[in-house]
Amino acid sequence: MKKMYALRGAVRCDNTKEDICKQVNCMYDELLLSNMLDEKDIVSVMFTVTEDVNVLNPCTALRQGGRAGESALFCSQEPKIIGSLERVIRVIVHCYLKDESVPVHVYRNGAEVLRPDRVTLGDTKGTN
Repeated sequence: MKKMYALRGAVRCDNTKEDICKQVNCMYDELLLSNMLDEKDIVSVMFTVTEDVNVLNPCTALRQGGRAGESALFCSQEPKIIGSLERVIRVIVHCYLKDESVPVHVYRNGAEVLRPDRVTLGDTKGTN
């Protein structure tokens, strides 16, 4: 039996089309791999971006990477909060996983500081 879960993630990126594509697709792939998630079990993928990420929509980056072809995608801008981390793309993936699953959230490339309680020792590979 499967149950709906919300997987979270965030990544920092340079404001270039190339880096946004790279970082979004790496974060998405890591979410799928870490949670043994098949794309057919994804209901929706919702992104937010900080105002300084403005050259490419992460939904477009995901589609250009050949991913999430059948999933509903959405993106909005984060509210501007003084002192918040810059150049961040956040994601929430609504999906079905096995009922007893323990969701693995992905924070990479400097976004680990947003949720240090969610970062495992293996996540340090995402800091490049």
